[in-house]
Amino acid sequence: MANKIYTCLWFNNQALNAATFYCSIFPNSAITFKSPMVVHCNLNGLQLMGLNGGVMFPQTEAASLVVECNSQQEIDYYWSNLIANGGKAGQCGWCKDKYGVSWQIVPSILGTLISNPAKAQQVSDAYRTMQKIDIATLVNA
Repeated sequence: MANKIYTCLWFNNQALNAATFYCSIFPNSAITFKSPMVVHCNLNGLQLMGLNGGVMFPQTEAASLVVECNSQQEIDYYWSNLIANGGKAGQCGWCKDKYGVSWQIVPSILGTLISNPAKAQQVSDAYRTMQKIDIATLVNA
C-alpha cells in the first residue's frame, strides 16, 4: 500500500489567499479542496495543504520550498513574483513570500557546477554573495 505524503503549511487564516497566490505563479496549478480550516492545492505536481491554524506557529526558514529553474528567465520570474507585495529577498537564492513561507529559487545547473573540483570554490564564493542567483556569474566563476 502506498501512503500519500505532502507538505502542510500553517497559516494564520490566510491559507486560501496563499494557495490562490501560489496557483497564480506556478503553471499547471489548482486548488483541489477548500474548507474553512484547510485548503489543498497542486502546484505543478507538488501537493500542498494550507492549514488555518492561527498565530501559534509562524513560518520559519527551517522549512523551505525549492524551485529548481532551468534558465535565468525562470529564476527572475519566480523570484520577482514570490517576493512581490511584501515578500523579502534573502541570501543565496532564498526568499520569503508575503505569507512568510521560505523559498529557494535555484538553478538546476548548480549541483553540476559545485561538483566540479576545479570550480567548486569559486562557484561557492560567488553564490554566497548573491541574493537572487545569476546563472551566468556562476558559470563564469
